[in-house]
Amino acid sequence: MFDIKQTELGSISVDKEVVETIAGLAALDCYGLVGMVAQDWQSGLSSILGIESVRKGVSVYSTDQGLVVDVHVIVGYGLKIREVANNVIQKVTYVLEHNAGLPVSTVNVNVQGVKVIGDK
Repeated sequence: MFDIKQTELGSISVDKEVVETIAGLAALDCYGLVGMVAQDWQSGLSSILGIESVRKGVSVYSTDQGLVVDVHVIVGYGLKIREVANNVIQKVTYVLEHNAGLPVSTVNVNVQGVKVIGDK
């Protein structure tokens, strides 16, 4: 649970899965991403995830400086990976700070692969 606001009447907290979903949807909204990737730790395999499991490509934990967000993505072939990653960092930070009210320390974009857009 992450605390958003504390008042004399009580506190507002958000579950970790909600923060992961918000961050994942913000990342998928960026141009150049083909999908999110979750690691299957037992077999070491990666698979591209659909919209229904977008949060599995995101991990979030809290530090004293704010949230640390790790995003695992597949980037479209022919695009500048650095620009796509910077867009993801900016978008995820903005959405979490301004829409959810959560301080963000770091957003790490882990590019797990490149895929031709439109390829199946």
